[in-house]
Order: sequence, then structure tokens, then C-alpha cells
Amino acid sequence: MNAFDVWNLGSVNVDRVYSLDHIVAPGETESASALAEAPGGKGFNQSVALARAGARVHHVGAVGEDGAFLAAMLREAGADTAHLAAVPGPTGHAIIQVDGAGRNSIVVFAAANGRVAPDAVRAALAGAKPGDVLLCQNETSAVAEAMREAKARGMRIVFNPSPFDAKIAALPLELVDLFVVNETEEAGLLALGGPAAAAARVVTRGADGCESLAPGRGPVRAAAFRVEAVDTTAAGDTFTGYYLAALAAGAGEGEALRRASAAAAIAVTRPGAAPSVPRADEVDAFLAARAAGS
Repeated sequence: MNAFDVWNLGSVNVDRVYSLDHIVAPGETESASALAEAPGGKGFNQSVALARAGARVHHVGAVGEDGAFLAAMLREAGADTAHLAAVPGPTGHAIIQVDGAGRNSIVVFAAANGRVAPDAVRAALAGAKPGDVLLCQNETSAVAEAMREAKARGMRIVFNPSPFDAKIAALPLELVDLFVVNETEEAGLLALGGPAAAAARVVTRGADGCESLAPGRGPVRAAAFRVEAVDTTAAGDTFTGYYLAALAAGAGEGEALRRASAAAAIAVTRPGAAPSVPRADEVDAFLAARAAGS
């Protein structure tokens, strides 16, 4: 049984993924070998990961007039979409370049994600209970309002500050209970100083694994699983969703990190963002195989 629900104020995008030999440099024109369209957005990916991992997740956000199929996909994954609004105009989208080594470069257009209304967020969080988790990224509007409302309701706040830009410093970061970051985002937090630099954080370090750092205790680490990467686009989102889902199910910190690492390892072996997120039984099988040495 899950100890808490996750209320994910998250972006919803259509990803347009171009396969190339290398990431295009400024002034360069390069022909893509393939184009694929798929659902994405950090928030969408994280809600899918949470749901597939078995957590109770409520997706809070907005889609445009062309986004009904994305809401349906969230529901199919197991997420609650009662607070995913439909607003005039287009749904958010991303242009993603993926090179032959699986590395990516991403351009995001907010569209409906930038039209999430603070009042709608407050109305959504009225259904939360103390101890539930508010999960946010930096791809929607109303993040600051959500953090304040969540804290007033006794919720815990988990923030994935991605993309890390100038807007981050203006947010009420002192309210955040846990940051989930990669190495670049961690460097940004440390540069900000103050509460953000001193707060608990989980850091993903690619091939060097991941670690959980919190005041008053030593680091908890998990090694990375060695796999052949095809596309790293949703690896961090998969990690975030599975990590929180494991904690909600009662896992310890080390177990949660290991399970999240396994899920992310599976995700990078598949193309696309949300479509690459594994099911819980796939993660179980992967961990069992690695434990057996295969």
C-alpha cells in the first residue's frame, strides 16, 4: 500500500524526435535519418513512470486543443487526469535531436504548459492530504504558487529544477524538501547558495551512478547498471518516478535508488521519451537477472 500520493504539476508535450549522426552545431544544416513523434514532457514522463511503478499519481497541468490523446495516454498508464485542464491553443512540444551515441539536444516550446492557472493548481491540491508529495519541474507556470499551497497543506515538496535557468532563483526554494537533479543542476543549486545548497538532494551521475545526500547523515549511493544506450531522453524522468514510487511503497533509500537506477537503465535502451518507460514487472525481471549475474 502506498504511504503517500504524488501530485505532479507537470508539463505535457508532443516530442518530435530527429535521429542524426551528430547534434547539429550553430550554422550547420544536417539531414535526419528518421523522425518519430511521441508523447513527452518531463511532467508527462514522470507521471507515466510513477504510474507504471505502482504509485498513486495525480497529474496537474494543461494541454491544448490538440492534446486529448495525451490525457488519454496518461489515464491508460494509470495516472489520474482530473486536474489536467484543456486550454485554447496548442499543446506544448519539444524538438529533440538524438545522435548515434544516444545523446540528445532538446528545444521546448511551453504553449499550454505556460498557461497553467494558479487557481486551478490550488483547486487540485485541495484534494491532497498532509504527507502527500507535490512534484514539480521547471516546465510549467504556477510552480511558485503550487509550492506555497502545498506547504500550507502539510505536503512535502520534491523539485526537479529542469531546465535550470534564471527562473529557478525566483522560486521559493526554501520550501523544497528534496531536489532531484543531475550533475549540471546540482552545480546550479550549489551556486545559488542558501537553502537550496543545503537541502536534501538526490543526484544522478550517469555512468557513475547516483547518490542521496541529506543533512545529518552520510551519503547513500547506488551504482549504475551497464547497458547499451540508444536514447537517454527520459532517463532522468524515469528515475524520478520510480524513486518516488519506491519510497511511497515503503522502500529504504538504498533500495529506492537501486530500483530507480534499474528503471532508468531499461529506459535508455529504448527510443523515445514516455514510450521508453518500463513497467514494474520489467524492472523486477531486470533486477532479478542482474542479481543472478546475467
